[in-house]
Amino acid sequence: MKTVIKIEGMHCMHCAASVEKAALSVSGVKSAKVNLEEKTVTVEHEGNIDLVIKNIENTGYDVVK
Repeated sequence: MKTVIKIEGMHCMHCAASVEKAALSVSGVKSAKVNLEEKTVTVEHEGNIDLVIKNIENTGYDVVK
């Protein structure tokens, strides 16, 4: 399953790397690709996306719901 998550607060490649790392650290996530221009991350995953969102929020970024 693929889910696109809109994120506020990403401004640079360091931010993108932090968001990707947070998403990839969740079990069941196969890939995470950030688009800084659109301020999104596309996550390919199995199961519930809520843990991915929580992990991203715990790194200091706001997920737009």
